Parts: sequence; C-alpha cells; structure tokens
Amino acid sequence: MELDKLVEIWQTEAVGDLTDEEYKVRLTIEDAARLEALAELFPRRTREQLISELMSVVLHEIVGRFHYVKGSKVITHDEDGIPEFEDVGYTPRYLKLVRKHTERLAQAKNQAS
Repeated sequence: MELDKLVEIWQTEAVGDLTDEEYKVRLTIEDAARLEALAELFPRRTREQLISELMSVVLHEIVGRFHYVKGSKVITHDEDGIPEFEDVGYTPRYLKLVRKHTERLAQAKNQAS
C-alpha cells in the first residue's frame, strides 16, 4: 500500500489480520495535533486505526528507502551479461527479520486461538 492511497482506504474499511501484541507510543504535541486533525477529518476511523494504518504504510515503504550496498558476491547477470551483486545493506537483513517475526507472531496467534 502506498501513502497516497491511504486516504481512499480511510473512506472505506481497512483489512488484515491483527496481532495480539499491543504497542504503546507517546507522540509529540505536533504529531498528536496532526492525529487529532485526521480523526476530525475522518470520524469513522478511531485514533488507533489511524495510527495503525499510518504505521502500516510507513513500514511497507521503508524498505524502499534503504540504500543498496554492493556486496562482493555475484547473484545473477543481466540480459547484457553484466554481473549483478548481492545487496549487503539493510534491505536483505530487514526482510529476513520481517519473515522471522511474521512467523513468530503468527505462531503466537495460532497458539492463543
């Protein structure tokens, strides 16, 4: 999901499985005011829904902001035969950790059911 699509979703319903984990956050006054403004603009969304959906969009997009760091291992060659090297930056590590925690959280949810 992209940030520019979020307003469209706020006008309908968001979907997705929720974890049993809860996260407590404290906002700056400026961010709290922005959240309150969104809550007034979209009264069908709770503050918790807005925070959750904003976090979802940002977390989805963050991987695209990580810089590629060229490793020494060739992983493939492009159509011109030019080698492409593995990424040793944050992206592969982040994606691996996301898979690890997805499995852990899904298992915890299944055990609680």
